[in-house]
Formats: sequence, structure tokens, C-alpha cells
Amino acid sequence: MTRKRWIYIKGEAIEVNDYDPEPQAHYILGDIQPYQSMVDGSMITGRRQHREHLREHNCIEIGNESMENKVTPVKDTRKEVLRAQLANMTHKEANKILHKLREETRFTRR
Repeated sequence: MTRKRWIYIKGEAIEVNDYDPEPQAHYILGDIQPYQSMVDGSMITGRRQHREHLREHNCIEIGNESMENKVTPVKDTRKEVLRAQLANMTHKEANKILHKLREETRFTRR
């Protein structure tokens, strides 16, 4: 008994041996129309010259720029203050505070 492989295309099961994909056609993009640069007034006649001109003048095409949303991290100064206080505290002082907190919670429990 031989195993068969199937693929699903648009909800229809087709055996892999019977699958004949549509031929891939190449798409050739025509060159751009010549235009006058708004930066220095020179004539741009091709895509390569257009890319070089943009790079040379540190320009970007609107709609082709990469979107990088960098979120600035929120500084939690409360944590920094607590770390600084704990770093300057002696072991005895820390135990004193912990003992006080335990006493307060012991009498407030129900």
C-alpha cells in the first residue's frame, strides 16, 4: 500500500502528483518618467539615479520609510528610591521594620 500526499487549494483536496501549479509569469516594471529634483533642480531620468539622488541628499520617499515605533521605557523612580534606601539600611534596621510590619499585620487579621 502506497501513501498519498494531499494539498488543499481553495478548500479542494488535490493529490500532490496531480497538482500542476499555474506558471509563474515575470513582471517587468517600466522605468520612471524623468522629473526635475526639488532639492537641487537636476533632472532625474531613471530609478537608479533616483535612488542615488535620494541617498545623496538624505531624503526618503513618503510611504516607503520604515516604521520604527520605539517606546521610551517609563522610569519607575519609586523602585530606584526603595533600592537606594535598602542599600543604605543596616541589617538591624531592616529587621526592626520587618518586626514592626509583622506586629501590625498580626493584630489586623480576622
